[in-house]
Amino acid sequence: MTITIAIVEDHAAVRTSMLKILEDAPNCKCVGSFSAAEEALLEIPKLKPQVVLMDISLTGMDGVECVRQLASLMKLPQIIMLTVHEDPESIFNSLAAGAAGYLLKPVRTAQLLAAVNDVYGGGAPMTSNIARRVVQSFKQVTPAVRSAVENLSKREVDVLNYLVKGFSYKETAEALGIAYGTVHSHIEHIYHKLHVQSRAQAVARYLKI
Repeated sequence: MTITIAIVEDHAAVRTSMLKILEDAPNCKCVGSFSAAEEALLEIPKLKPQVVLMDISLTGMDGVECVRQLASLMKLPQIIMLTVHEDPESIFNSLAAGAAGYLLKPVRTAQLLAAVNDVYGGGAPMTSNIARRVVQSFKQVTPAVRSAVENLSKREVDVLNYLVKGFSYKETAEALGIAYGTVHSHIEHIYHKLHVQSRAQAVARYLKI
């Protein structure tokens, strides 16, 4: 299956490099390449890519705000944030806004393709300290959130427990002995019930610590 991808990166050389990597990958197709968040906000909802590679430090509107605004315009694709430095605050804000993970630049070919395939399959490339910060952001659990968690079915809880452990959708399906598509359906129900748009948000609300 071909994975459709959009790039949002204001550094021309980096953007061109990533585009070349994706063009040479047999299962990837770049459907849009943008140098600014403002342009990406206009085009990405039309293109509906499955994965977005988003630079955090864009000129003008930054990548974090772009993710927030995309969330109000469409069902979020799987978004991987790109950053030169491991800035915990920016990465945390990105994940809380709905991104699925992050990569440090410069990104090697194998690393980029592995991350794209991982996030497409339900993975979440991020370090443990960033994951903890996302979890901590949901320390204050409202009664509505607690009720939503309690409303999950047993199978949905099973699936979510594997996501908490870092399993991909494929690994979760194999562990539970169910179809890959069934896992996707459970994830959609989980997101809807918990009122979230990303794996990081779902895990954080479920752990509620």
